[in-house]
Amino acid sequence: MEERSAEAATKKSGLPKLPATTIWMINFGFLGVQMAFTLQSSQMSRIFQTIGADPNNLGWFFILPPLAGLIVQPIIGYYSDRTWAPKLGGRRLPYLALGTLIAIIVMCLLPNSGSFGFGYASITALLFGAVTVALLDVSSNIAMQPFKMMVGDMVNDDQKSYAYGIQSFLSNGGAVIAAIFPFIFTALGVANTAKKGVVPQSVVISFYVGAAILLLTSLLTIFKVHEYDPKTYAKYHGISEEANTTGGNWFSLLKKAPKVFWTVTLVQFFCWVAFQYLWTYSAGAIAHNVWNTTNAASTGYQAAGNWYGVLAAVQSIAAVVWSYVLAKVPNNHHKLGYALSLGLGAIGMLSVFFVHTQYMLVVSFILVGMAWAAMNTYPLTMITNALSGEHMGTYLGLFNGSICLPQIVASLASFGLYPLLGHGQANMFLLAGIVMAIGALCVGLIKETYKA
Repeated sequence: MEERSAEAATKKSGLPKLPATTIWMINFGFLGVQMAFTLQSSQMSRIFQTIGADPNNLGWFFILPPLAGLIVQPIIGYYSDRTWAPKLGGRRLPYLALGTLIAIIVMCLLPNSGSFGFGYASITALLFGAVTVALLDVSSNIAMQPFKMMVGDMVNDDQKSYAYGIQSFLSNGGAVIAAIFPFIFTALGVANTAKKGVVPQSVVISFYVGAAILLLTSLLTIFKVHEYDPKTYAKYHGISEEANTTGGNWFSLLKKAPKVFWTVTLVQFFCWVAFQYLWTYSAGAIAHNVWNTTNAASTGYQAAGNWYGVLAAVQSIAAVVWSYVLAKVPNNHHKLGYALSLGLGAIGMLSVFFVHTQYMLVVSFILVGMAWAAMNTYPLTMITNALSGEHMGTYLGLFNGSICLPQIVASLASFGLYPLLGHGQANMFLLAGIVMAIGALCVGLIKETYKA
């Protein structure tokens, strides 16, 4: 691929300027998909510890989602690059519809893992939960990837930052709504405790409502967005109509990937290791530090689970606000904004270990939200700017490995690191903060490039 530096980038994409409403519709379903991911990430540890999982074994359950994403997203990218089914929506939308349908079904099953009479801490209950988590992540990945790809397919370079900013806004908006659902339903009188081994109704209903919103938002994108047909797509991207129907071998594409693909991947590795530990151990760390309990069946632990949902919402709100700040950063200062945001996130993660006051954790998660904003804005912008429209979906699917592989590594490493750090869930935040700080330093290795 012929590349040039960001400073020398003057040639614009052949893609036309899109109305703001079209860009919003391309991304709107992302709100529902992110609700599914947020309910999974914020409640998964709580669900598994409620049905009897040992905290030392949580890593096994958290391996499944990234493993699913690692396999599924490149496949979806590869086949959607070659798909054109106008009666089913086009190139990416048929996969969005399929993923949404499966995700809705699984979202109704996962929170009921302890309600089918399998027994507390039984292999059957834990296996059922593990399988449903894997299916939820597979389907959510199938549904999510089309949104990223459609921005690359349809949005020109001048509007791309705006488009990914809207995607970040909707993503974090969905995360806010989903994260506070258990807290809100508890406040409305829905039971936040249940008999031993059963997930509280506040969590179950949260998943049901999230599934309904996922359906509505995805349908809006499916019916309102009209993808470019192969001839128009080839014309706008300056490629032949046959370009996406041949080749596409994953290893060949990786060999030809622009250098920025790999330097951003290095930064991603450290960021996603840190966030994997945050998702895995937040509920337990907060329960121990603030409510002084490690008993998953206790009222204090379930209250901590609700409060983590609120903190996840705080994180998402901070990410929305910080995304607007980052949008104002000039192109030649992207790296500064990226590194600064990750550094603040590292401070936020480190502080969780030291904080024993419920409301002080709000500050910690505001800082974490700043890092999250940068992680959802800069990597995709840097990668898609360096790519042509040829095999765009496959490349973005492969780039998803920079999200999934670190989570798998983090989960596997946790089996040794968790006991090494004294079997304390709060202790894992010290490690997460250090790892995130290394990611901030690695931003200095990135050199942005644009496809000529």
